[in-house]
Amino acid sequence: MKKYYLLITVFLSLIAAIIITRKPQPPALQLHDRKGTISNNSEWLNTKEAIESLQDDIRRNPGHTESKIKLAQAYMQEARITGDHGYYDALAYQLVNEVLKKDESHFEALSCKATLQATAHQFTDALETCKKAVKINPHSAYIYGVLCDANVELGNYEEAIKAADKMVSLRPDIRSYSRISYLREIFGNYDGAKEAMELALHSNIPGLEQTEWARVYLGKLNELTGNTDKAEQLYSASLIHREHYAPALAGLARISKLKKDYSKAIEFYNEAIESQNDYAYHQELGEILATMNQPTQSAKEFATAKDMLIKHQHPTSEENGIGHNIDRELAQLFLVMHEYDLAYNSASIEYSRRPKNIDVNETLSWCCYQRKMYREAQYYMLHALNTKSKNAELLYKAGLIFQKNNHPLIAASYFKNAMKVNQHVNEKFIAPTLAALK
Repeated sequence: MKKYYLLITVFLSLIAAIIITRKPQPPALQLHDRKGTISNNSEWLNTKEAIESLQDDIRRNPGHTESKIKLAQAYMQEARITGDHGYYDALAYQLVNEVLKKDESHFEALSCKATLQATAHQFTDALETCKKAVKINPHSAYIYGVLCDANVELGNYEEAIKAADKMVSLRPDIRSYSRISYLREIFGNYDGAKEAMELALHSNIPGLEQTEWARVYLGKLNELTGNTDKAEQLYSASLIHREHYAPALAGLARISKLKKDYSKAIEFYNEAIESQNDYAYHQELGEILATMNQPTQSAKEFATAKDMLIKHQHPTSEENGIGHNIDRELAQLFLVMHEYDLAYNSASIEYSRRPKNIDVNETLSWCCYQRKMYREAQYYMLHALNTKSKNAELLYKAGLIFQKNNHPLIAASYFKNAMKVNQHVNEKFIAPTLAALK
């Protein structure tokens, strides 16, 4: 009997050793179930089945490059749909790096890496990865789209135009038309931007996430130009084609806020958060609650938004995944929280990375304005106006800044042009303006 006890003991010891020394299941083989309103539809069932099939392929053949790339792309799309970028981008980044370790010139892997870097706001790195990929395959429309995005965010607008032109010449589709739209918007051509986004919208299948993104952005272009009825129609139509679509719900929340129907706006934001837990929805919800004089609830939403941003701010590594640069987003959050010193510090960090980007200059300019640094505010605002953008909020801010620098005629011109673009723009600035005069 002692012999059998000894054998059993040895066997159990071996099992224990295997369990202790066995590596955990690779993160690339994990999948989060969707939660809330987007968890019970056929798209999720099909996505889950496709991802699990790719996971099985990799389990059986860990060196299967094609399955790793497809799984990385699936994770990137799942991040876009759920908003869970911290999790899925890390998984995708790991898979892409595994492929590039074996073949540093693998085009699809480089394309995925550039996309992940752009998503994480690592735009300088994204640009370099794009350039490397373009040398390998100069005939891919997709990589020119990422190249366009990286150049836009770095303020290299002429280079972005070249990339977008090349992209649309190779493949005129929703991706290329949407880039053309965004560039036209940057250069102050709202009519042209709407026209290009219409082409993007009608070049794809209704109900797909990319299609509804185009529909919602077309709504936003109408919202930015004061055509709120058209914007509301587009947001509502998007929800018909894609139920519980968070960006469409957020659009309807903004329209409700403009109508001062704050209860409805809160309802829309809460539904959006249930579908896609994005920091921006918490921030915008916090702004509404502050307007309704609910400081405790407002502070809670702002704190949630801040925590969601900061958790992505970590060094990029194989263990933790790709880290996000979130300083401009933090600056904008601190601005609505009236934490102007913190906002200025974050905006300055972002400016050190992207001094030519007009949005970064606008954010830093407005931080300076709120800190009563009016000459500095004017300096950055002049750079923010470099592309002759017709964004009404930008123009109105310029008017306030030139007013503080004793240029009343220039200020009046900016106020007039802002109101011409969007008759509602002044409503956002009445309270801040009065506060600044005290």
